[in-house]
Amino acid sequence: MTVSLIIAALASSVPATPQGEIEKGLAGALRGCEEWILNPASWVNGPKPFVETVGLGNKMGLVDQIPDVSLPPKGLRRGSHYWRINSTESAGYFLVVSDQLPMCHITGGGSDDLQPVVEGVLASQPFLDRWHLISSAKKDDMVTRTYRNRAESKLSLIVSDASKAGQRRDRVQVLATATFALKN
Repeated sequence: MTVSLIIAALASSVPATPQGEIEKGLAGALRGCEEWILNPASWVNGPKPFVETVGLGNKMGLVDQIPDVSLPPKGLRRGSHYWRINSTESAGYFLVVSDQLPMCHITGGGSDDLQPVVEGVLASQPFLDRWHLISSAKKDDMVTRTYRNRAESKLSLIVSDASKAGQRRDRVQVLATATFALKN
């Protein structure tokens, strides 16, 4: 999928905002992952408590579909709900959650360089208070990190993004998938 299609899918009537709004979007998407998986009570009777916990207000909303490139792997596509997070007019995230599987999937893209944003969010104290880095590996121009949730060790998160700023923006710039191991 081209960057123009990703931008078009994420665009809204919300005026452009500073880089901090893009960071808030990713941090909110990551909070949403944890909340959806670890606290089903926040969404089982309707999305309002879930949306309040994520903390993005009207920048986050349910949508009927998302671009194929933003869908999770085929084995994780049961009972899916799609959330669009509009951080700016030209950048944002999709959050895919399931009411049948303990998983969530985030993709982010747009015309803004998300690599510094990803680095900032993953190095932030609120994120580090909730997640412990297990491993990191670099391949070509991408880095993939695996985290374990500090409160629930069965919850893991894999995040892939560009290894340095200024990389291609005509693709998904950040990809994160969290899963909960049902067996030991």
